[in-house]
Amino acid sequence: MRLTSDEPQTRPNQAGKTRRIPVTVHLIRPDELGPAEIATWHSMQDATRPLADPFLSPEFARAVGRAQPDTHVAVLAGREATTGFFPFERRRLGVGVPIGGWLSLSQGLIHAEGVSWDARKLLSGCRLAAWEFDSLITDQQPFQPYHAGQVPVPMIDLSQGAGAYRAQLQARSPRFCRELDRKIRKFGRDVGEVRIVPDSRDVDMLRMLMSWKSDQYRRTGHVDTFERPWVAELLHDLHQTRSDHMTGMLSVVYAGNQPVAAQFGLRAGSLFHGWFTAYDPRFSSYSPGMILIKKMAEGFAAAGIDTIYMGRGSSSYKDAMKSRDVFVAEGVATSRSVLGVAHRTKISATRWATGAVNRHPGLLKGARRIRRLVRPAHGRM
Repeated sequence: MRLTSDEPQTRPNQAGKTRRIPVTVHLIRPDELGPAEIATWHSMQDATRPLADPFLSPEFARAVGRAQPDTHVAVLAGREATTGFFPFERRRLGVGVPIGGWLSLSQGLIHAEGVSWDARKLLSGCRLAAWEFDSLITDQQPFQPYHAGQVPVPMIDLSQGAGAYRAQLQARSPRFCRELDRKIRKFGRDVGEVRIVPDSRDVDMLRMLMSWKSDQYRRTGHVDTFERPWVAELLHDLHQTRSDHMTGMLSVVYAGNQPVAAQFGLRAGSLFHGWFTAYDPRFSSYSPGMILIKKMAEGFAAAGIDTIYMGRGSSSYKDAMKSRDVFVAEGVATSRSVLGVAHRTKISATRWATGAVNRHPGLLKGARRIRRLVRPAHGRM
């Protein structure tokens, strides 16, 4: 079913200024995207590097749509052509979230070069009072007034090859590198030769990864993401998807014939997003998770991947193994509707309370514990 709403939009003219053009917003289900629309979506991703991300692909939107019922794509059309796509999910009280919710590690509007938009009018066209985000592309200017803050995403830079990455890591953390190499040698002696399958098609191994991850969630006090059956269905679907704009990749480290660590993530061209990572806790003394990242860097560089995103937030092992941080934004865009005003009021009160908590060490420690209990660590390696 297609719902429409006329909204103005801007595009630079030949003089470099913006001009207002009429835009119609069509709301469709992801599975209603036709071949021409998918091709247009891909061309927009190819033209703008920040959009060339697997979580912003039509393949991801369609896969989530097959697993989740209340998913939509807003198709923005000008006088002559489609100018953008905005995938989202609708929640209660007119609140929208990125498609895939907090599982999505890259969020935003996919658009033609030079196109801008009015965020409030976009929400109106989508019949939304608010749109929450936590991994938004930071350079989408129409959403910038709604940023509540930015969050680091550690990344591994393989653009100069695995050897250059290894040399940078060695120069920065020589003791860490020596200790990791020592554990790999000991692992080999105790259990078997350590090796990686960078792109495993083993469905049973994907199930094993999800089992390990569920156990990890419970051990660390997080909500188990895989208690939601649709999440497992989504990963199985994505694991079978292989295209230039999104491929599901399962990487597995073995010691001898024993699988010891695995990660499932999404690739688009030379970019890889780490998503779900876990290991067999029986081998925790060998640091199998760190061995997995090291082996992935070596294998991925050989396969043409030059960027590995390690997931939102920092941790000791990410800090040890990253090249640097990139940033994504979190916040809430709101409309002018009554519900939108209510959301803005709520957000202001929440930010004030958050500031008060952050200034009080005891409250901050308790708040972090509560957050772990009520929200799963989606997409964090």
